Amino acid sequence: MIVLDNVTKRYPGSQEALSNASFTIEQGEMVYVTGHSGAGKSTLLKMIAAIERPTSGTVLINNQNVSKLRASALPYIRRKFGLVFQDHKLLYDRNCYHNVALPLSINGITGEDAGKRIRAALDKVGLLNKEKAMPITLSGGEQQRLAIARAVVSRPAILIADEPTGNLDKNYASDILDLFNAFQQVGATVIIATHDALGAARKQHKILHLDHGILTQPEVSA
Repeated sequence: MIVLDNVTKRYPGSQEALSNASFTIEQGEMVYVTGHSGAGKSTLLKMIAAIERPTSGTVLINNQNVSKLRASALPYIRRKFGLVFQDHKLLYDRNCYHNVALPLSINGITGEDAGKRIRAALDKVGLLNKEKAMPITLSGGEQQRLAIARAVVSRPAILIADEPTGNLDKNYASDILDLFNAFQQVGATVIIATHDALGAARKQHKILHLDHGILTQPEVSA
């Protein structure tokens, strides 16, 4: 379970990026975070993933207050997450296979089992034939799909994606959302930020809508 209680994030020299956000996400739910560009969607995701700490308020992951954890404890919490952000954060000195392998290596999974998982993840996003390619040679959409493969390869309990289909054509975007749905169906919590509120509504999942850092439609199901 994920609980945000009156979470505010204020960056130095700017107004609040997130203002008194409170909501609960149950284990195994799929949630869409919608809103205009600059509404606070990315900030909200970073609060949940313990990448940013709130200025005030509480973030609980399975009853653990991650906003108060010491920095040394954060890597262990983050192993629960699969993360897909807009800037990809790919390693350009490693090929596609080894980019996807990184979360498994961190978790101590190597050898034949790791290889099967890596190739299955690449196959799901349509990149199995490019496992030896370097990320710099991929298109923007392919880099996005590679980041998604890396996020799902370790079968995370919580999958967080910031505009995961923004650089993809319609067919691949549909396939990626089907992949996220499949993870949710086997028990993963899936949180997707998107500017496409109508598309999110058609998926009939919980929607958290942000307007200039304020939740204006918290926990409304379409």
